[in-house]
Amino acid sequence: MRRPLPLCVFLSLISLAVLNAAEQTQPNIVVFLADDMGWGDSATYGHELIQTPNLDKLASQGVKFTQCYSACGVCSPSRSAILTGRTPYRNGVYRHLSGNHEAHLRRSEVTYPKLLKSIGYETCHVGKWHLNSKPQFNTPEYPQPGDHGYDYWMATHNNAEPSHKNPNNFVRNGKPVGELEGFSAPLVAAEAAHWLSEVRDDSKPFALSIWIHEPHSPIATDPRFSELYDGHENSTYMGNITQLDHALGQVMSALDEEGVSDNTLVIFTSDNGPVAKFGGTTGGLRGGKRSDHEGGIRVPGVARWPGHIKPGTVSDVPVVGTDIFATVLDITGIPLPTDRTIDGVSMLPAFAGKPVERKVPLFWRTHVSPPGDRVAMRIGDWKIVGDETLTDFQLYEIQKDWKEENDLSAEMPEKTEQMKRILFSVWEGIESEGPDQWWKSERQKPARGGKLSY
Repeated sequence: MRRPLPLCVFLSLISLAVLNAAEQTQPNIVVFLADDMGWGDSATYGHELIQTPNLDKLASQGVKFTQCYSACGVCSPSRSAILTGRTPYRNGVYRHLSGNHEAHLRRSEVTYPKLLKSIGYETCHVGKWHLNSKPQFNTPEYPQPGDHGYDYWMATHNNAEPSHKNPNNFVRNGKPVGELEGFSAPLVAAEAAHWLSEVRDDSKPFALSIWIHEPHSPIATDPRFSELYDGHENSTYMGNITQLDHALGQVMSALDEEGVSDNTLVIFTSDNGPVAKFGGTTGGLRGGKRSDHEGGIRVPGVARWPGHIKPGTVSDVPVVGTDIFATVLDITGIPLPTDRTIDGVSMLPAFAGKPVERKVPLFWRTHVSPPGDRVAMRIGDWKIVGDETLTDFQLYEIQKDWKEENDLSAEMPEKTEQMKRILFSVWEGIESEGPDQWWKSERQKPARGGKLSY
């Protein structure tokens, strides 16, 4: 294990590393994250009824990824990976953090907002947080958004309560906001626009995280959006997607009004797959939220960066939320931390449809998955799916068999064994770095007839 470099020394070295680029205008960063939005939940990805004009527009101005992944099949872990570039079990947020639990995004983790601040960026987070448990949220004993690099934040712990309509549980910079009138995603987008126009120092580059609640339950949809689907049994859910798309449009308009769109990388994605019983769709992929089959982890992914990404392009290069960290560092000239494993890689080649080189394969482990698909790993076109005890495995040639209908493990035992060896090695490395006492002492009973709760 390499000896950790003190954070203060590392940040000083970063400032020196980017000094030569100081005269160049640094790009702004916007990450817009939907909550439980499926790969098939938009016109952009082929839904015949759901209207998503702003996501369509964003894709027409940038690149649409057909194989974009979240880092986990549930929310807290995938969010931790976006900020740290580290797979969830490695950074410690291995599970969803809803009730009373000791796991949280530790102060020792290095986030991209914290690194951007060290070179003069202004940073803001609005929307859902969900990187500590409920008793830990907005308490000084545990790290909050401000401790992870955000100058300004307005967030809820987890869901908007009592629903997306008139939420009353937002906290702004440590102070409860009280009841807000309206619906969650547009309210969050309005706060982002307010920060852009009235709060930030416009002489500095900025990083803005917009993590909305839609379409996570409890769903509440503005009638002006649900009425677009009047008479359809799924009108509330479909309207909720259009509601979040409207919020995306608010942000895009705010960037235009501030005159910063041309120098801003905008990334749109989701934290995990959808929940079918609420109306979500995977677009034909197997599984859904909580699963490590494609339906639980393959999500929409669109990026726009004028002058750097060719408009209206499509990339089938596999990318993952974990890659956002390395991408942000790459385009801002910040070196990757050397005292810890960074699982993500820069997406810059993928923006142009070119493959990326990974030292660590794409890897997933979801603590509340069905026992039969607890872990997964992808290398090239090959994906292995393992059960909770790592004794039973499935093998798919995922590029050809994206619905995971043809298990090739019995037909190709040598390839299966090769993938198993690599998976065991990857998991061993993750387990040795992460705070495994958190999951090995897990009190939650195994779900769905399983044997392990992690």
